Amino acid sequence: MMEIENHLYGLILAGGKSSRMGTDKGLLQYHGKPQREYLFELAQTVCERVFYSIREDQQDTFNPHESIVDRNEYRGPFNGMLSANTAFSNKAWLVLACDLPLIDSAAIKQLVTERNPSKVATAFATQKSGLPEPLVAIWEPQGLQQAKDYLKTTDSSCPRKFLINSDIKLVHPKNDAVLYNANSQEEFEHVKSLLDL
Repeated sequence: MMEIENHLYGLILAGGKSSRMGTDKGLLQYHGKPQREYLFELAQTVCERVFYSIREDQQDTFNPHESIVDRNEYRGPFNGMLSANTAFSNKAWLVLACDLPLIDSAAIKQLVTERNPSKVATAFATQKSGLPEPLVAIWEPQGLQQAKDYLKTTDSSCPRKFLINSDIKLVHPKNDAVLYNANSQEEFEHVKSLLDL
């Protein structure tokens, strides 16, 4: 097992409504267990502690010691990330979305190894797009604080837009497929066919 990176916490974004998929993406199974549990275990190999980011109405289904409830001060994924930052303001966060069925241990370790803590964030980007993936990224404490300031001055709640305009480190995974998003039933079936499920 890889040496645990100091002061790096993990955040699995499990509070989305999954409206396009029609069912909770965190409960879909690609690896013999719910995807959110698979991601939680991946993050545990490189993080001091790992938490699920959840909505208030999900509290009954999560261990309170492993979850951070959204404070509902921001919109979109920033809601979960900045709620985590409020809870532990001095920690960097490895943020993982539940709609990444092909992410694996090698990719996570590559991201952690190539992390630059002096930047706002270290984010994966596909070779094809070159755009940062904010929900497969390590967000530094100073980056999350800058995001709070940014959200006071803009109508946009898009974390990618914030990263594009910030001092970040981009990391290209060895295989772009690890960043494939499955947000619909068709994409779910496509991934199952790739994995021979």
